[in-house]
Amino acid sequence: MKLNYKRVLLVGMAFFLISAFWQAYDAIIPLILTNHFGLPQTASGAIMSIDNVLAVFLLPIFGAISDKVHTRFGKRTPFIFFGTIAAVVSFICLTLIDNYQLAQVIAAGVPSIEQGALSDDAFAELLQKTTIELTLANPLPLVGFIATLLVVLVAMATFRSPAVALMPDVTVKPLRSKANAIINLTGTAGGILVLVLGMVFATAKNHYMQYTGYVIAVSAIMLTGFVVFLLSVKENKWAAEMEADSVRLGLENAAPDTNAPTAKEKLSRPELRSLLLILASVALWYVGYNSITSKYSVYASNVLHFDFNLTLIIAQGAAIVSYIPVGIIASKVGRRKTILAGVLILASAFFFGNFVTPTTPEFIMVPIFVLAGIGWATINVNSFPMVVELTKSGDVGKYTGYYYTASMSAQIVAPILSGLLYDLIGMRYVFFAFGTLFVALSFVTMFFVKHGDAKPIGKKSVLESLDVDD
Repeated sequence: MKLNYKRVLLVGMAFFLISAFWQAYDAIIPLILTNHFGLPQTASGAIMSIDNVLAVFLLPIFGAISDKVHTRFGKRTPFIFFGTIAAVVSFICLTLIDNYQLAQVIAAGVPSIEQGALSDDAFAELLQKTTIELTLANPLPLVGFIATLLVVLVAMATFRSPAVALMPDVTVKPLRSKANAIINLTGTAGGILVLVLGMVFATAKNHYMQYTGYVIAVSAIMLTGFVVFLLSVKENKWAAEMEADSVRLGLENAAPDTNAPTAKEKLSRPELRSLLLILASVALWYVGYNSITSKYSVYASNVLHFDFNLTLIIAQGAAIVSYIPVGIIASKVGRRKTILAGVLILASAFFFGNFVTPTTPEFIMVPIFVLAGIGWATINVNSFPMVVELTKSGDVGKYTGYYYTASMSAQIVAPILSGLLYDLIGMRYVFFAFGTLFVALSFVTMFFVKHGDAKPIGKKSVLESLDVDD
């Protein structure tokens, strides 16, 4: 059984630019809210969850709308085109508002930690006190920042489901775990490039940093993937070929009249139960995972005094090495068993993170983040294909929306609930424990899933004919 890797790689350029954006967003937005506007962790977490609130409503809508769109450029490409342009422009504008706020903070004369005038903790306390006073005295920059942030997030929401739905649009069902491995590989490559930029721009080391240059560089990476996608992906042609192959291989039934409306097949009760359990599992492990990723830049910088870019690059590198082997393993032992193994690996990594303190050598984080990267890759490669495996013809965008409703709902809860606990108990004591608990809970729900593994096909020689050059 073979896969057209070149085709999937080109389709994955849409996910490449999406991942590049979110890597930059998760790295700098918490730092801006905490260091430049002085917001406490609970308020910062609430703002960080806005994208997920919007996504719960918008991703299923735009996924379902894109199912019904038919243009000469395809179903999904128009959403990717307009959404990417709007996101890049508004993301750069966001940093200009932050620059204004930062100028007010600098003008207030907060001492620099590099001057040795204050200890780390005293500096952080003084910085937050000064910045929150400035924000309360003149809230307009924060209001403008949040308003522009909404524009950025809506722009990203318009094309995320269509972009992700494109892979199953052009890939037959049994090959989707392998294809999703390639998609995640391209996405991780985008994330690593942004992390390298973070190290070049020293985003983890400067409380007073202006992020405009950094975001322009990130936008250049996004636009590179965008241009490659537009010039190379033949959406209509590739989707038509996939539909024909699915009918020929007995994976789908051909409609007698493609111009006539067809009755939608419904899931059986066991299939529906499995879908709900998969979505519950997605929600639980995303609560745990997002509670770490959405605030790791703050935790590493302000609590551990580590360079968060380096440890995240390590996790991404481990994921890159894992994606393709994980896809192969899933095709042998099944997606469910592979995910359960990934959950155990990720929960173990977060558990070990509880024992890292500010006095722990920084290199100790290396094996922890290697485990985290492998665990997350193992989960991520197989969970989305399990959801779309249950789709009926023409519903890929809608089921993609279901998947993102579960993951984004979880990411609404994660930063707010974890931020509240950080403020009440202390970030040092809750950070990794919170993530460990919710990832472990996802093992229970995933254990009872019975559907969503790929159906094997006996005619291997026919499948291998799909592995053709463009």
